[in-house]
Amino acid sequence: MALASLVKHYHAPGRVNLIGEHTDYNGGFVMPIAIAMGCDVYATPGGEPELRLESKQFAGDLSFPLANIATMEKTGTWADYVLGVAREILALGLELKPMHLSINATVPTGSGLSSSAALEVSSALALLDGHELSPLDLARLCQRAERNFVGMPCGIMDQYASVHGKAHQAIMLDCRSITHEYVPIPDGAEIVVTNTMVKHELGSSAYRQRVAECQEALSHFPGKAALRDVTFAELERAASQIAEIPLARARHVILEDLRVEQFYAAALQGDLTAMGKLMVESHRSLQHDYEVSCEELDSLVDIALTLDGVYGSRMTGGGFGGCTVSLVAPEAIAMFESQVSAQYQAKWNLKPVIYRCTPSDGAHRVA
Repeated sequence: MALASLVKHYHAPGRVNLIGEHTDYNGGFVMPIAIAMGCDVYATPGGEPELRLESKQFAGDLSFPLANIATMEKTGTWADYVLGVAREILALGLELKPMHLSINATVPTGSGLSSSAALEVSSALALLDGHELSPLDLARLCQRAERNFVGMPCGIMDQYASVHGKAHQAIMLDCRSITHEYVPIPDGAEIVVTNTMVKHELGSSAYRQRVAECQEALSHFPGKAALRDVTFAELERAASQIAEIPLARARHVILEDLRVEQFYAAALQGDLTAMGKLMVESHRSLQHDYEVSCEELDSLVDIALTLDGVYGSRMTGGGFGGCTVSLVAPEAIAMFESQVSAQYQAKWNLKPVIYRCTPSDGAHRVA
């Protein structure tokens, strides 16, 4: 049998979050879309009892004996995302088969577009090798891999969006009930993502710190399971008892949940002006209350908001670099690309990369 006939090809998309940042691990609401950029995994049966990994983005082949995977320590490399998935598959009582995974990611690493979730989900499909998991169980398996092995206390949004994406639709996700509705993007605007081309190193440590600060704020509300359960009026009444920084973090989360619900309503009504306004409010809250933006992200948002045809713009993803997402009238996109690129490059001596993104289908086997 020809080797090519043994290769199985899987794809999982990255995601852009339109609104609802840092609410997922607080049991709140988010509204992402899956995007065409993602991760492709080509799986070939192996001869030796090992998992072999190679990536077009990173030099060198890696090899891991199957017998060691359940007990091995982190490697500190990109392979940890795949190994974490493999360990979670073993934890389900399923067998790992000898396999060679060739990986090619089209979503840029460190961009805030969920390259890690795309790698986890596409690898999971390959390693499951026909074992059927429900879409929710697949997303949860990949989230556990990142939390338990990689060590990032992430919410469910990224993996969920990669699994559940749908062409031309955004996902209104309730991160507590883990249920969603699909929401059409109104005609008259396109989703444009701009990459700052920077990623500040404090991103991962600050993420853990924000999770802890939210928990500190929540501790002032006995009986509340998550900040999503705290009303803004309750926060204001307790404000004098909460330290300044946890108070600011909670204020962002509580108001951001409200913004997502308002954004959802505006999308259903086709109100692009209201949607854009909420995106800007979200960015300012992330900039000042949650403090996960950076000068480069703020600069991209500020430039975008001076341009005709831009309804709104905000940082997307964990922050400290990565990308902004903007709602732009189709006839204004060429000017947007030209002006944003020129002004950002003049200020930072960096050329941003601009992507036109359309909501895409979720993870699947290609061939």
